[in-house]
Amino acid sequence: MARTLLIRGMLAGVAASVLAFVVAQVLGESQVGQAIAFESAHHTTAGGHDPELVSRTVQSTLGLFAGLLVFSVAIGGLYALAYACVQGRLGGLGARATAALVALGGFAGGYLLPYLKYPANPPSIGDPDTVGRRTALYFAMMAISLVVVVGAAVAGRRLAVRFGGWTAGLLAAAGGVLALGVAYAVLPGVHETPADFPADVLWRFRVASLAIQATVWATIGLLFGALTERSLDRSAPAPEDRSPARTGSPAATGG
Repeated sequence: MARTLLIRGMLAGVAASVLAFVVAQVLGESQVGQAIAFESAHHTTAGGHDPELVSRTVQSTLGLFAGLLVFSVAIGGLYALAYACVQGRLGGLGARATAALVALGGFAGGYLLPYLKYPANPPSIGDPDTVGRRTALYFAMMAISLVVVVGAAVAGRRLAVRFGGWTAGLLAAAGGVLALGVAYAVLPGVHETPADFPADVLWRFRVASLAIQATVWATIGLLFGALTERSLDRSAPAPEDRSPARTGSPAATGG
């Protein structure tokens, strides 16, 4: 069963990568192009420019799709494992509702909450010497966010026994917000955006990044849930035939 779910999640990731590529082309590529042009202009002014190892055309088409494919398939596999862990443990929720909640939690913990602290930046922003530090900070924030999301879900379920579902949900959410607030305050910020970088390009790039991630998670959650529900419906035993001839009623036996 786990192997089937894993394959289903990875296939959903393939579909998600196609839709995410379309979103990236429509919303994000023009902003990346403007950011690269900004970087190139600064390199020219400074008197130097690194040679282009891969053409911009390849980067924005084949390279972009390959990156999204690998990312989405990996997310789909991890998502399927998370679904397998919570399946049947969320009360009376069916396959689609469970899949949607897992996708929402994954999107929130894996991207949205870290994004609020460390939003995405175009490739031209940031000091190359601080890439390692920035990456470590982002993954630390991601780990904290995932722990908070899972912890809030577990706490809400346990508190529901004593306080009821609505109050337990509010208490769990308040605890999660408090924990995130502490993490946001403790972790250092990253402020490496050039003063003359176009603000509209930066904003549109961040919106595009958010839209791409939302597309990946939404597609995986909705498609995985639909396929899983369909599989469960097919494997469910057919209802018994209760016609008089099969049940032995007096009308059928003449008794």
